[in-house]
Amino acid sequence: MRVLGVDPGLTRCGVGVVEGVAGRPLTMLGVGVVRTPTDAELGHRLVAIERGIEEWLDEHRPEFVAVERVFSQHNVRTVMGTAQASAVAMLCASRRGIPVALHTPSEVKAAVTGTGRADKAQVGAMVTRLLRLDAPPKPADAADALALAICHIWRGPAVNRLQQAHEAAARGPRVSRTPAVPVRKVPR
Repeated sequence: MRVLGVDPGLTRCGVGVVEGVAGRPLTMLGVGVVRTPTDAELGHRLVAIERGIEEWLDEHRPEFVAVERVFSQHNVRTVMGTAQASAVAMLCASRRGIPVALHTPSEVKAAVTGTGRADKAQVGAMVTRLLRLDAPPKPADAADALALAICHIWRGPAVNRLQQAHEAAARGPRVSRTPAVPVRKVPR
């Protein structure tokens, strides 16, 4: 499975591509940051993020895109920029028919470090170890993008199975089309 992780941000949008399957060693295929100038108009910044993500999608051809789920913060301005960058990433993937998964920061931290309360340094250290890198990716947004991709590789299949089960349950009981086989009682 090849996953593009996106740590959305208006100034620095972390991107990282990881390939592998749960239970096997993972491989980093690329990591970086899409940057936008803080003094540019919002529309221009969003277009720059779109172009950057499109380049990553063209170059790495991921099967899935994992984006950090925007969570409530006290700073509304920060959360708005993060949400806008997140929406651009989801749009780019969806336009190409690539499934998008959203993972919360605590879910990603728990998947990579074992605790949902890990700090940036702990996440960077574990990403470095899991991907057998010489040093943690810089800046932290890049390491977080790789952590998102790792989280999806490890948790995505289980989440997909749960989602399919919920959808099947919502459709109602499944009716078998095979004829019933009479049950014979066997004397004891």
